[in-house]
Amino acid sequence: MTIHYKLPKEVRMMRAAGALVADAFDLLRQHIRPGVTLYELDKIAEDFIRSNGAETLYKGYRGGDPNHPPFPGVICAAVNDVICHGIPNGRALQEGDIVGIDIGLRLNGYCGDACVTYPVGTVSPEAQNLLTVAERSLWVGIEATKPRGFLNDIGAAIQAYAESEGMSVVREWGGHGIGRSLHEPPSVGHVRVKGRGLRLRPGMVFTIEPMINLGTYEWELLPDQWTVRTRDGKLSAQFEHTLAITGNGVEIMSLPR
Repeated sequence: MTIHYKLPKEVRMMRAAGALVADAFDLLRQHIRPGVTLYELDKIAEDFIRSNGAETLYKGYRGGDPNHPPFPGVICAAVNDVICHGIPNGRALQEGDIVGIDIGLRLNGYCGDACVTYPVGTVSPEAQNLLTVAERSLWVGIEATKPRGFLNDIGAAIQAYAESEGMSVVREWGGHGIGRSLHEPPSVGHVRVKGRGLRLRPGMVFTIEPMINLGTYEWELLPDQWTVRTRDGKLSAQFEHTLAITGNGVEIMSLPR
């Protein structure tokens, strides 16, 4: 596992890419309402990304397997019991849904990546509580990220918090290093593992993106070979930021400028 430690100028480039991701979310937020289709949201995101001189990362992505079907959308759109990698199709959002939007782009050679789960109209108290716990899980992970700290402390903190709220954390998908490529070492787990893992050093840039379920953390893959949903059909929510370890501490890269 070779980690690419970013130079300060590379961190600046990634900061710009992350800010553009944040701007895309600001735009999409205005359009998330009952009746809008996932395809319409995808088209809005694509037009915005391309009009700002960036390229999309997910459309055509095969996950490293040349025989895997390419992902057809610009965004991932996870509605209700979908955990991740939901395909933006003609499904219309309904009052009370929740929808997780994951956006990845490359600007001037460097990648930005983040995810937000939105309520659609008025949601149930159960759904709102899930959104609150899922977003707080991300921030718990961020708070556990400390220069000279350890990578595995992040997952331990997230799992402890989410389970204390009666929810579960998906095991099989985690955060990842990011730079010129969307996926780089290291892998960032969201649950406890043995040992404390890598020491966090300046120049490391990676995502934290816990997927929190109301029920079991178990999942199933749909025949489209992309969509992952909860095995028990209960709701799932995800929030994600990209972080850089710098000489001054921890910087969140996917915030608005």
